[in-house]
Amino acid sequence: MGNNAGFTNKTVWITGASSGIGKELAHQFAAQGARVVLSARRADVLETVRASLAGGVERHWVVPLDLEDADRLMESATKALLDIGPVDILVNNGGISQRGLFLETDFSVYRRIMDVNYLGTVALTKVVLPDMVERGTGSVVCISSVAGKVGSKLRTGYSGSKFAVVGFMDCLRAEVSSQGVQCLTVCPGFINTDIAKNALDANGNAQQINEASIEEGLTAGECCQQIIAAIEQGKDEIVVGKGISGLAPTIKRFFPGLYNTLAARREHR
Repeated sequence: MGNNAGFTNKTVWITGASSGIGKELAHQFAAQGARVVLSARRADVLETVRASLAGGVERHWVVPLDLEDADRLMESATKALLDIGPVDILVNNGGISQRGLFLETDFSVYRRIMDVNYLGTVALTKVVLPDMVERGTGSVVCISSVAGKVGSKLRTGYSGSKFAVVGFMDCLRAEVSSQGVQCLTVCPGFINTDIAKNALDANGNAQQINEASIEEGLTAGECCQQIIAAIEQGKDEIVVGKGISGLAPTIKRFFPGLYNTLAARREHR
């Protein structure tokens, strides 16, 4: 994007835009002059977000999408593109987390998490990317997780889906970087959002409780500032987090045995 270009009149499509990192990104992009496309399941919540964005309601779009239903998503997104026009930045942020031991977790939870976190991301990228390649410019941003780089207890489903996103982006970057499209993978650690409250338990229900590690994490505002800076700087991958959540990928890379020992000992709640 280049530091001098800024985001004035750039079109930014964000999934998971009703709360957390997605909602904060929408506000930060809009404040810098971007036109924002807001996607999540609930149109009423998205309309409230749209009404609060800088620039006024008429500058931004609401496109309700359910990441769990890839076929319908692709159909809806393709229709929406006719109205929106070229997308400069796609932020695949929507997703769900999980807390549960593998032996206790129903298989349907794994299927749902992969549909939402991985296949939903692939589906929307499939719709938006061709025009970026044709124009020779654009950014695809995927919000993976530190759990997409390292594993820990209670997250077999979540971590597996986020590892898939990292692998997908590594391959996509190899294919399209020479065609002018940036592929940025973001791996947040503990960020203070509702992700833990909404995490699925072993039966597929939201656990409805927060966790100290999340509450003590970076704010969504700080996280989004780092994401936007990475887009401007043309980076390929960033880890966003403080403390152990930010250091874990480095520890795993250089001291894999130590990391595996720590992960097995750590009571992750």
